[in-house]
Amino acid sequence: MEDRFVPAAPAEARPIDTRGGDDRGGSSTLAMDDPRALQILTTEHWSLLTARSLVYNEAFARGGMFLTFLSATLLVLGLISTATGFSDSFLSVAAILLTLDLFIGLASLGRINGASNEDIRYLQGMNRLRHAYHEMVPELDRYFITAHHDDMRSVLQHYGPTNMSEFRGILHGFTTMPGMVAVICSAVLAGLLAIVVLLATHDPGVAGLAGLISFILSLVIGIVISMREIKRFLSSFEALFPAPGAKPPTG
Repeated sequence: MEDRFVPAAPAEARPIDTRGGDDRGGSSTLAMDDPRALQILTTEHWSLLTARSLVYNEAFARGGMFLTFLSATLLVLGLISTATGFSDSFLSVAAILLTLDLFIGLASLGRINGASNEDIRYLQGMNRLRHAYHEMVPELDRYFITAHHDDMRSVLQHYGPTNMSEFRGILHGFTTMPGMVAVICSAVLAGLLAIVVLLATHDPGVAGLAGLISFILSLVIGIVISMREIKRFLSSFEALFPAPGAKPPTG
């Protein structure tokens, strides 16, 4: 007689309980007990890694593109100067090319700053996921070298020490990609204004002084604007799992 085997219906996974978003002691525990939780968190972790890699590469590509255009401009100006000398025609061409380079530099700087903000957001998301891993298996906490809190200080630990003074923070900013591009843009602006003044006055001393003053002023203005943008970004930074004793950001 033929044996008949009736397969049992597959067990239905318990849906994740999302009720009571603020009740982290109850609904959070139920969600972590769901067998699908680890797979979902891992998938999100890889998605954030991919997104961070894209913005990271774009930031360096934008910076490299700006430096490439600037290098090409200097090469072209060198070739033109051998034919025309440092005449008014040469200075006019140089002013046009430097204006284009300045636009490319400022556009690149804006996008790099945007990419940096996106990168910090992705890092915050990854810290939240690590907090979930910590809730699942608290005993594994000692094996992690990165934080599992999502406040600003914990997130910025990925970039190095966070207990710098304001002055050291400004100096550190010059070593980053946005800071380096900002300094180069200030130098391009100074060269452009020096050329314009030289065309108007034909006095190299006055032109050099104008270029130096414009470089310092543009650099100071850039620092002030950057600090305001950072404070504005901090004011919109919301932490769901702040570290003990973490202060809320102020804008």
